[in-house]
Amino acid sequence: MKIILVPINNRSECAVALKQAFELGKKLRASIKGCHIRAHDDSVVEFSGAGSKNKKNYHGAKNNQNAKDFFVYLAEKNDYRVIKKQKSKVRAFWVEEKGCPEKLFSILGPVSDLIIVSRPTKKGKSLARQFMLSAILKSARPVIILPQNEVSKIGRRICIAWNQSTQAAQAVAAAIPLLKLANKVSIITCNEETKAGPKAKRLISYLRSWKIDAKRTVCSGKNDSDALMNGFHKTRSDLMVMGGYSNSKFKQFLFGGVTDYMLNEANVPVLMLHSPR
Repeated sequence: MKIILVPINNRSECAVALKQAFELGKKLRASIKGCHIRAHDDSVVEFSGAGSKNKKNYHGAKNNQNAKDFFVYLAEKNDYRVIKKQKSKVRAFWVEEKGCPEKLFSILGPVSDLIIVSRPTKKGKSLARQFMLSAILKSARPVIILPQNEVSKIGRRICIAWNQSTQAAQAVAAAIPLLKLANKVSIITCNEETKAGPKAKRLISYLRSWKIDAKRTVCSGKNDSDALMNGFHKTRSDLMVMGGYSNSKFKQFLFGGVTDYMLNEANVPVLMLHSPR
């Protein structure tokens, strides 16, 4: 992974996503692309974490400049040199774009390796939710969805939600750079593996070829979502890797199912890859 994209607006959850991006960027030796697309609203938002002497109130009227200021501050704090144009060396760079999230993620996403966003609140505005869904559905790249509140460093203990599907396999392949850096990798299965796809033992063998030592954990619950959450906590994971629905299941994605639960209800970091057929 060489390019990590983070959409940035004047909302506190954007600061959470950006901080994690720089943490992962240092581990992966990846450049960070901060992209200001559009303000969500005109409210005043305070970005915390810049130190008591450096805290600023970010108002919608100055959204782009203030978001850029915070991006530059975090870049310098993490020893990233800020440049104007993308280069081969590990750097931080800032871009500003106008347009709807669907269009911009379809342009910026495919030329990035990883996208990091934070969940909108349950009562959040539709535009905030549109950003998250557009990142997943339009970028064709893995997306890490973070809780709104700050979390400790992610990627040390990763679990894989394995259901023998093509989507799950593609998500695992996309997450290989992160899995290689993890201290612990767990494969969570909910029930007996009766589908036609590869069983967990074959995934374990595949990961071993990448020098990744993974172990299977069988979990149960009142439903698949509950079982996955039980597995996440049982393995003490800090990031879950899972596939998203294909286009033919898009209605399920919006109105129910495991993916919908993990996006909108589970308050844990998730790496998701939507793989349209």
